[in-house]
Amino acid sequence: MLSQAIYMSNILYFLTLLILTSGLFIMLTSDNYVRKIIGLSIMQSSVLIFYLILGKVRGGVVPIGDDALHIYSSPLPQVLMLTAIVVGFATLSLGLSLIYCISQRFATISEHKINFSEID
Repeated sequence: MLSQAIYMSNILYFLTLLILTSGLFIMLTSDNYVRKIIGLSIMQSSVLIFYLILGKVRGGVVPIGDDALHIYSSPLPQVLMLTAIVVGFATLSLGLSLIYCISQRFATISEHKINFSEID
């Protein structure tokens, strides 16, 4: 039973790494700034999943309202990830607003076209 739990956690770590690399691939290969922001959000989601997987204790219970001796799961990773979600949303909002300003200034959101255009 223990080996099955270890096997399952290894699969979850692998899937998290797969999500992280897909977000990195989107960021590195995309020419569109909106796609780059989406890749950044995918990478952030994989980091959140990774920390939540690390915070789970096998057989752990919630440490609220129980005086018996148990193995407790720490609520700290969940609290930190809620904060990270808010920061990620703020980063996404700021990035999209900057992309809007870029599109107003250059009439495109293509990185290649902006890099090789003449600035007024």
